[in-house]
Amino acid sequence: MPASPFFVSRAAAALCALATCAGPATCPAADQAPGPSGYRLAATWKPGGEGRWDYLAVDSAAGRLYIARENRIQVLDTSTGALVGEVPGLNGAHGVALVTGLNRGFATSGRDGKVIVFDLGTLMPAADPIPAGSKPDAITYDPKTNRVFAMNGESHDITVIDPAAAKVIGDIPLPGAPEFAVPDGAGRLFVNIEDKSEIVAIDARAMKVEQAWPLAPGIGPTGLAIDAAGHRLFAGCGNGKLIVLDDMTGKLVADLPIGAHVDATRFDPGEGYAFSSNGDGTLTVAAAASGQFKVLDTVTTKLGARTMALDPKTHAVYLCTADFGPADESSHGRPKPLPGTFVVMKFTR
Repeated sequence: MPASPFFVSRAAAALCALATCAGPATCPAADQAPGPSGYRLAATWKPGGEGRWDYLAVDSAAGRLYIARENRIQVLDTSTGALVGEVPGLNGAHGVALVTGLNRGFATSGRDGKVIVFDLGTLMPAADPIPAGSKPDAITYDPKTNRVFAMNGESHDITVIDPAAAKVIGDIPLPGAPEFAVPDGAGRLFVNIEDKSEIVAIDARAMKVEQAWPLAPGIGPTGLAIDAAGHRLFAGCGNGKLIVLDDMTGKLVADLPIGAHVDATRFDPGEGYAFSSNGDGTLTVAAAASGQFKVLDTVTTKLGARTMALDPKTHAVYLCTADFGPADESSHGRPKPLPGTFVVMKFTR
């Protein structure tokens, strides 16, 4: 199951308690002095519109930020925060994969088990919806094999898509519930299995699982990032740990402390930093290059800011959240975002 505020997760009750105790949470001050990493709040945007949210994705070349917002994908200009437009027609929006060479985007529509195909220029449909497994969630594009991979959280498998034909070309059974996936650019795909607390390595061309590695002492992995050149995987785990594995052997390399209620993890190859966005209102920044792994900074963000995107070109980090009210029957025990409070935060060095 996804661990963001969009759906119920193991962290939902804890986040609800935080929201209830804290009341409406405020953003960090823009003039807040930066810590050792240099990251500070550069801008706060209010794109408008209601609905929960899930994954974020950045198109560096086009300067666009994509945000899954329940029944659509919102697209923002990364310089100004202006709303460029929206991708319509989703039912439980989760993730976006960008195939810029084809000028196409692929978005998971979780409640109806589909992947929506849209034109990156017009944001309108570019092909018929593609059937996926049960509750497709995260989605990624592998340029090496030129394939799109949709993680199906309930059916415990991956739907493999030919992006040019917009057709399913296969399925990959998994040993448990997938949460996030990253390609290494050399033909392998890595997926964290949340309910088994492990990572599986997949041959992306043969479409089969090759190995499974435990993440102990990490439990409940959600976010996953990769340093492809350094052969390192970074798994953000629900028990407050960032686990670093060797992506060739599965060997544990490092175990770093992070904030509570993590959902997303990113790696910036230009700076050599690994990031963990945490629902407790913090962004963990770790030095993760040259064989040395240590937490540099815990940046104040905002309660519930658990999903994240990183622009590798500008090194900006984007997070989003809202103010939360008490859970009620309509929210099924989840913290309830208050109308008109959704914000996107941009952090830079």
